[in-house]
Amino acid sequence: MTVIVQPTIAEAARVAAQKIAQAMRKKPNLVLGLATGSTPLRLYEELIRLHKETGLDFSRVTTFNLDEYLGLPPDHPASYRRFMQDNFFSKINLNPNHTFVPDGLTQDITRHCREYEALIKSCGGIDIQVLGIGSDGHIGFNEPTSSLASRTRDKALAEQTRRDNARFFASLDEVPHGCITMGIGTILESRKCLLLAFGQNKARVVAEAVEGPVTSMIPASALQFHADASFIVDEPAAANLKLRAYYDQAFANELLGS
Repeated sequence: MTVIVQPTIAEAARVAAQKIAQAMRKKPNLVLGLATGSTPLRLYEELIRLHKETGLDFSRVTTFNLDEYLGLPPDHPASYRRFMQDNFFSKINLNPNHTFVPDGLTQDITRHCREYEALIKSCGGIDIQVLGIGSDGHIGFNEPTSSLASRTRDKALAEQTRRDNARFFASLDEVPHGCITMGIGTILESRKCLLLAFGQNKARVVAEAVEGPVTSMIPASALQFHADASFIVDEPAAANLKLRAYYDQAFANELLGS
């Protein structure tokens, strides 16, 4: 696991975008796992900029989103399909037929989840998975106590998660109680994971995920098992890291070797 601390959100997003762009130039048909919410927005803005200003080509890229609310149609303002369309897909040259988001209206959840897993495998697996981290340490919608071997499935949302996400709805009452999410086991099969975390309110869970024990109570801590996982954080989110000097040294050496 590597930890990359940047002074600002913009600079952290730039580092993450450059890693993705570099991988896309080496493999134009990259399979990219995507996250939603406020955290990855700056990353998507930077990728859009690279597309417009440098010609970064998404025409052969395939995307899989981590999760979706149960019960929301894809055109609902708070659905993750709508979020991705409005904030990313519509602004780059990505083939709409190559974008996959779990179906929140599926009538057969078990079958849909099984088919989503099979579709990921049929595309060769996810090359880079973008992640955020919830205030309780969740990745995707894998809430605390989720199995570290879990696969794509339906999941009940914790009340803390519903409160955190209420800002995207008219009221807390409108926030769904359930979702479909890739499992932790699914995420760990990605070849590379990039977790973004910004702000003081993420400092505790970032430190616990990176430097604490691996535990289902902090689902993001499972990334300690991953061979190529990076936490890319701003200064406030890095505030509780004990080995900060080491992480800075390691990143400086990475840049010198590039």
